[in-house]
Amino acid sequence: MNKILKENINIMPLGDSALMIQLGSTINPELQQVVSSLTAHLESTPFPGFIECVPAFASITVYYNPVAVIKGKGSSQRESPYKIVHSYISNIIHENRNAEKFTRRRVDIPVVYGGEYGPDLEFVSSHHSLSVQEVVSIHSSNDYLVYMIGFAPGFPYLGGMSEEIAVPRKSSPRLRIPAGSVGIAGQQTGVYPISTPGGWQIIGRTPLPLFNPAKSHPSYLQAGDIVTFTPIDEKEFLELKEALH
Repeated sequence: MNKILKENINIMPLGDSALMIQLGSTINPELQQVVSSLTAHLESTPFPGFIECVPAFASITVYYNPVAVIKGKGSSQRESPYKIVHSYISNIIHENRNAEKFTRRRVDIPVVYGGEYGPDLEFVSSHHSLSVQEVVSIHSSNDYLVYMIGFAPGFPYLGGMSEEIAVPRKSSPRLRIPAGSVGIAGQQTGVYPISTPGGWQIIGRTPLPLFNPAKSHPSYLQAGDIVTFTPIDEKEFLELKEALH
């Protein structure tokens, strides 16, 4: 963790059983690397009372059990659970104990573009005076970084999309977007893991199930993953969907 990032870190309480580590105010791969590394360290070497970490674009929320934190401290000093956890995390940051490079996982997501699966693909192409195939080619030629999971269970916010196909959100959100739908909003792209209302421009759909509440890790994608999209045709989509569901 470099000096500039250390100087920008702010740790603050969130109620009586959580705190937020604010690591910066920008959205960029270097900061996301720090978020992922620190999250991985806290999860692999949890302090007494640790429950979970929730990483975001430039912050991490850490949830803990206050009673377990006090018991785990094993001290007669009357420190609050927040101060104990704050001290633990501050030491990790300033001693650079999470300095090891976070290894990013690469994930390929097959997508059938356009038609009933991508009803807004034509809008994206006309908005930029590009052919449909050019939009597909641009969208599927980049590597995307998962900055965070949010909005809906398992929904990945992906950075790295070309400005050439950036489009605004829909003025009126759809009441139902099918699970697996691939959308664009501004310079971000994402995938709807479950059927939900939404206002992103839908350009395709993947047969991969991206959220399964029965699994120990319900979200298929995690913050820090590198995602690529591979175009497939409808026949491949239907075959994969049948095989995977």
